[in-house]
Amino acid sequence: MTTNGATDLYYDPFDLEIDRDPHPLWRRMREEAPLYHNEKYDFWALSRFDDVERALTNWDTYRSGRGSTLEVILANMEIPSGLILFEDPPAHDAHRGLLSRVFTPKKMAALEAKVREFCAKTLDPLVGAGGFDFIADLGAFMPMRTIGMLLGIPEEDQEAIRDQIDAGMRMSEDGEVPQNAFQDGGTSMFADYIDWRTENPSDDLMTELLTAEFEDETGARRCLTRDEVLTYVLLIAGAGNETTTRLIGWTGKLLAEHPDQRRDLAADRSLVPKAIEEILRYEAPSPVQARVTSRPLEHYGQTLQEGAVMVILNGSANRDERHFPDGDRFDIHRTIDHHLSFGYGIHFCLGAALARLEGRIALDEVLQRFPDWNVDWDNAEQAHTPTVRGWERLPVIVG
Repeated sequence: MTTNGATDLYYDPFDLEIDRDPHPLWRRMREEAPLYHNEKYDFWALSRFDDVERALTNWDTYRSGRGSTLEVILANMEIPSGLILFEDPPAHDAHRGLLSRVFTPKKMAALEAKVREFCAKTLDPLVGAGGFDFIADLGAFMPMRTIGMLLGIPEEDQEAIRDQIDAGMRMSEDGEVPQNAFQDGGTSMFADYIDWRTENPSDDLMTELLTAEFEDETGARRCLTRDEVLTYVLLIAGAGNETTTRLIGWTGKLLAEHPDQRRDLAADRSLVPKAIEEILRYEAPSPVQARVTSRPLEHYGQTLQEGAVMVILNGSANRDERHFPDGDRFDIHRTIDHHLSFGYGIHFCLGAALARLEGRIALDEVLQRFPDWNVDWDNAEQAHTPTVRGWERLPVIVG
């Protein structure tokens, strides 16, 4: 299973017990098997910071065209056009360039007041209640509400869409991997909105996707097709909802476990942005990526052939002591040059600025009303998906 004879090591991203806390295993992999091989699924894995960063930036060797998550690669599914997470240049560059127009820093900053207003309306009624749930009361709603504002989806429909996306990603208790949303027609949930906006354009992201012209990978000047717009919208809704929800959940858990640092934040809110970066580093919401190699290559004396499946453990890399001294210690005062929670290179997350904004506002608004909390562990529940880690429920007791 490993490159150096440590045969008792076993890593499986679909194993629920491992997923509950993979960090001790990842630490062993970094030390004992920096190139790891899983025989059951026939994939290799990189876990050290430098290896992971190089793999993420070297798109020509580590290709995304068959998928950027292990379950998609193993399913050998046909990738819809426009799904930039699962594309390589030149198609990736053309489609990403179009999306980058709607994720500008100016447009993200313009959302801040609305996001803060939503947080206030959500949290104010909970003051004096003795507790709240970081997921059910905030994390499950704020990201979808924000994406809904961008896309122009009515508020009354946003919760149902979020629930459908969540259900499409969740693993069963026996570790069964869910059917991929793009494979089972998941884009149909947005079809009515696309058709409505085609006839009734407005000042929203969906209208912009329908009307924007771009030069595709063939050099043709055109607009997106209806199917491409559907794919884009589902990508934005899914990615924008899941990872930010997990970030908010980890915020509640980690600061409950480190009350001294939570008190530092309550006393000095200027530390909030640094705290969000440390939370992202310490518990990456999307800690496992995957690629397929386009040529033979060598790692740690082992030759891998073209077509090898490579799992890239950015969640492990973020705690690698070679890059982050005492990497398993949570410290909001830590100086971070860069972490890998949003990826790196050409697939760096387009929504990173938006996720940071939402995480920062959520923490700031919570601290304003609830400077102290403890997790109600009897009622907390961890979520399990093959691509993101976090919490299904995280109730806390305040006061």
